This record gives sequence, structure tokens and C-alpha cells, in this order.
Amino acid sequence: MDSIKIKDKTFVVSIKEKDIQKEIIRVAGEINRDLVGKNPIFLCVLNGAFMFAADLMKRITIPCEISFVKLASYRGLMSSGKIKEVIGLNEDITDRTVVIVEDIVDTGLTMQRLIESLGTRSPKEIHIASLLVKPEKLVVELNIEYAAMSIPNDFIVGFGLDYDGYGRNYPDIYTVTEEG
Repeated sequence: MDSIKIKDKTFVVSIKEKDIQKEIIRVAGEINRDLVGKNPIFLCVLNGAFMFAADLMKRITIPCEISFVKLASYRGLMSSGKIKEVIGLNEDITDRTVVIVEDIVDTGLTMQRLIESLGTRSPKEIHIASLLVKPEKLVVELNIEYAAMSIPNDFIVGFGLDYDGYGRNYPDIYTVTEEG
């Protein structure tokens, strides 16, 4: 589908699934090379990163574990970047190599708070793997070692990303057009 309608918005394809998969394969190769012998634990941030994490993990060839976390944040109309807690992390990450698997990093505030929160659990090192990064919107410095793609500051859905809970199921990524 070249365009989709979700609620009051129309979206058009901006990144095809085949291009997403090509970049995921590249990122997996970099992780396999860089983290050999480190037995990393991948922390998939729900809900958005589930598709990226699934496809990434299919291509990770080094010994590793995966776990899933959800961030409880103070909410207004938009993400505040303030995390109340990390929900679902039952594994001990003391002296472990941690790879945060995220769908998108825009301002970087939420990621910065997540790294600070995980840091209280004494990991050996923390790496970031993000499907998408919006460099123009970053307001904090982050070392995003494993970024699949950089994108402009557009509102997008698909491949795990949503608009009011809808649109996560599409294999392509779509960018919003004019309202309606």
C-alpha cells in the first residue's frame, strides 16, 4: 500500500520493508563483530521496538539473552522524557553488557533517563541500538552506536511505531501527510 489512513491522518510510504531489513542486517553484523565474547543482554523497549527486536535477534549469532522492558513515564500530550520506572526488568544486569533496543530516538531525553536508571543496576557497559534516529531533534548527547537509519523530524507509523495505538502492524514505515 502506498498510503494508509489511520483515524484523522493520512500516511504515505517513506521507507520500504526491504530497506529496513537491509539496515537491520548491517546493524546485526556490527553488533556480532563488536560484542563477540561479551554475552550481552538485549533489552527491548516495548511497545514500539518489538518488530525491530524480533528481526534483529534473528540475525544475532553471538551468545546472548533478550528481555523486554516497558517504561512508565509521566504523561501529558507528548512524551516528557521523565521515567517513573522501568517495568519488567527481572534479570540481574550487574557486570553485564546491555544493549538497549529502541524503535526511535528523537529528543534523546527518555533514552538518557533509561541509561541513568539502568546505571543504578551496575551494568558493565550499555550500548544503544535504535531502528530510527532523528538527529535534528536530539537535545542531549547520546552515543547511539547501532542506528539503523537517520530520518527527518516527521511523524511516522509502521514497523512497530504507532499513532494512538494503531499502525504498528505495517511492515513499511509511513510518514504523515496533510491532515485527513
